[in-house]
Amino acid sequence: MTIKLHCFGESGNAYKAALALELSGLDWEPVHVDFFNGATRTPDYLALNEMGEAPVLVDGDVTLTQSGVMQTYVTEKTGKFGGTTEAERREVLRWMFWDNHKMSSQAGMTRFLMNFLPEDKRPQPVIDFMQGRLASAYKVLNRHLESRDWIVGEAVTNADLSCCGYLFYPEPFGFDRAQWTHIDRWLSNIEALSGWKHPYDLMPGSPADRA
Repeated sequence: MTIKLHCFGESGNAYKAALALELSGLDWEPVHVDFFNGATRTPDYLALNEMGEAPVLVDGDVTLTQSGVMQTYVTEKTGKFGGTTEAERREVLRWMFWDNHKMSSQAGMTRFLMNFLPEDKRPQPVIDFMQGRLASAYKVLNRHLESRDWIVGEAVTNADLSCCGYLFYPEPFGFDRAQWTHIDRWLSNIEALSGWKHPYDLMPGSPADRA
């Protein structure tokens, strides 16, 4: 049975789940969520996900929300991306939780404020504050990757697939990968994986569609 991922290309959290599915080799397909026209606030969508968020993964009678849960589900089905020892599995979870709290949530908000709001409604003091917090997160990740090809262990894991979620997007939000040498090298490692795709190539929906 084909797994369906309700998603849209602009969503870094959706990209985390989509990339895990794509790299795992599982049979899946994206279902476009028209987020910018209110699709996640409709009664039908709220019946699918009471949180009113994307992505949502549907695999037969299994329905999952939250990208980290979906990544873990891919690991359960395939044995991939979860780490090879108990210590690694805990470390993968540590970095996934760190990303969700310290990096992705703030990158997503900052990118939205800077690119998807009308210019006259962009709160510059908030943006400046968020970019400062993001710079601190990039510093942590860059330092961790100084002597590593991957965040945990010797191969790609859900830690990598979580932390990279927003870092491939072209819209400005205070991240320039060229300024972070070790993050840049790590992102190149991810791009070199067989099956890797840019978020706008992997999922339907991009700013160009609304231009």
